[in-house]
Amino acid sequence: MPERNPETHVIDFRAAEQLLAARDPRGAVKLLDSVIAAHPENTAARLLRARAFFAAAQLRPAELEFELVLEREPDNAFAHFALARTFQRAGRPEQATRHFRLAAALDPKPEYLQAARFDDRP
Repeated sequence: MPERNPETHVIDFRAAEQLLAARDPRGAVKLLDSVIAAHPENTAARLLRARAFFAAAQLRPAELEFELVLEREPDNAFAHFALARTFQRAGRPEQATRHFRLAAALDPKPEYLQAARFDDRP
């Protein structure tokens, strides 16, 4: 196997984006594993891997990756929204609502506001 270098990791990251777009989330995860092993601090790679786990219905790994991203970037509205979707799919509506609302507060995109359902408060 050829030696891995920073350029190879960039290529793997870009290829993983393409695989995810082509609906091959497991292939994307495999490529990202080596990128993250070499660069564990790379939040973009972790966010992409979280999205791939979510797309592959691997909800617990997705949750852990989204949470790690949010530890590093607590103001990342997309990560809050994606974590909320993960909780929603896992049947954890209270946690989902909390993160939908955080996403909407950080970035009032229509899809975030709609998911947050501020007007549905008890």
